[in-house]
Amino acid sequence: MGPVITTKPRLACVDPPRLLAGLDEVYRLDRVGHLTVHGTMPALRADELVALAENIDLRGRGGAGFPFAKKVQAVVESAGRREGRCAVVVNGSEGEPSCLKDTALLLHTPHLVIDGAVLAAEAIGAEEVAIAVHRPDVEESLAAAIAERGPSGVPVRVSRTPDRFVAGEGGAVINGISGAPAIPNGRKIRTSDSGLSGLPTLLSNTETFAQLAVAARMGALPYRSVGLPTEPGTTLLTVGGKYVMETPTGVPLTYVLELCGLTAGQAVLVGGYHGKWLDPRSINAATISRESMKKYGARLGAGAVLPIPENTCPLGETARVARWLAAETAGQCGPCFIGLPAIADAIGQVERGGGQAAIDNVRAYVNSVKKRGACSHPDGTAGFVTTALEAFPEEFEAHALGAGCGRPTMGVLPLPEDALPLALPPAPLNPSARDDRSQRGPMEKLLVDWSLCQGHGLCADILPPEVLTLGIDGYPASASMEVPRQLRAQAVRAVRRCPALALRIEE
Repeated sequence: MGPVITTKPRLACVDPPRLLAGLDEVYRLDRVGHLTVHGTMPALRADELVALAENIDLRGRGGAGFPFAKKVQAVVESAGRREGRCAVVVNGSEGEPSCLKDTALLLHTPHLVIDGAVLAAEAIGAEEVAIAVHRPDVEESLAAAIAERGPSGVPVRVSRTPDRFVAGEGGAVINGISGAPAIPNGRKIRTSDSGLSGLPTLLSNTETFAQLAVAARMGALPYRSVGLPTEPGTTLLTVGGKYVMETPTGVPLTYVLELCGLTAGQAVLVGGYHGKWLDPRSINAATISRESMKKYGARLGAGAVLPIPENTCPLGETARVARWLAAETAGQCGPCFIGLPAIADAIGQVERGGGQAAIDNVRAYVNSVKKRGACSHPDGTAGFVTTALEAFPEEFEAHALGAGCGRPTMGVLPLPEDALPLALPPAPLNPSARDDRSQRGPMEKLLVDWSLCQGHGLCADILPPEVLTLGIDGYPASASMEVPRQLRAQAVRAVRRCPALALRIEE
């Protein structure tokens, strides 16, 4: 368990608030205060819940932005095949140090989140609502709110999960609530099919359920009166790692920064540590919306907006975060627990004046982990480093060549504590290693389960390079490889020979 985080989000609003309503008067809305501000909740059937979510285009606010209505439909259909049994899980495991929006909701207005979760649970006939958090003060706030509501209705419980970056992934949340290690599952398992206690589970982010509670009270048309017609409503942002702001969609990004007393600086990281750096020109044109962010190859994700001031070294800031992200690995697949420290170490070599070869090493290690992990953490971390290389090429080059950029590293990107340098040395590079698949035709696929693979490399002794090669870390270079018919027998031998049982063949 990590240290207790004492950071208190500073709250602000661009428009008359919805999610943060009433908090200008009190620090925390208890049950009475909550009902005074928001009123009582209506009851909805499952079809009405789906219709409301579709009408307001409600999407997950935890990062992926998946349509909430589709999640509900998937759970209802799956539960119909399981005697109607299902569950609801609220993901409040905010392991991203640059995000405080879910913490703000759960500390200041917990009943709004519980309302949305209970509304959904009653609509789909769920057996319980489970809320996953990692901060002790948030757990206390929710426990108090549950006690204030009394025992009526769908049972609601709060579970404390580890304070780890990867513990917020959907499968890791389910595992953590269930008492298992809070790490992602090695294979893609839809929680709508099998989640909490093996039941079809409606899993979504804290803000998603709070938005649902607001929309259910207001109705679709009033809810849509704020924000963009194509993306109605408001959204919560964590700006600069300390300000939590509620804003209608469509507001200029520069205006949000201005209201928080911040400037764009050298660049702005949008979407947190798996996000994208926007350059000053893009910042001036971008608005708070999915469509606008998409134009610049970015997404709001979990709502983190992080400007980097002129007085700090962007390479040093990137190195700090890369070290921390590497330390946050679940340790269950080689591309993650070997590849990410190698990336961080390579960035350190650039900092220390390692020349153009050091920059080339960073790029090589980034490419070596892409699409190869048991979860999205390797890809997200590789993306963070890639966007830093694109945003600050002159700073990377200046440090690599020994001159440096002349600025200290101020530590402006929030971290629980400074990540320590990682002792793991990088593996020797092999730039010539490549997958030269030349034989095509109807093929089966050889798949790697990254949660099991231990990098023995025996598979590469059996299969030719046109099917399987090892990456620079000694693990298979791809998670999915086409197997020509004439090589199927060798693929079967590789599956049987793998001591970790990490290989399988699928059509």
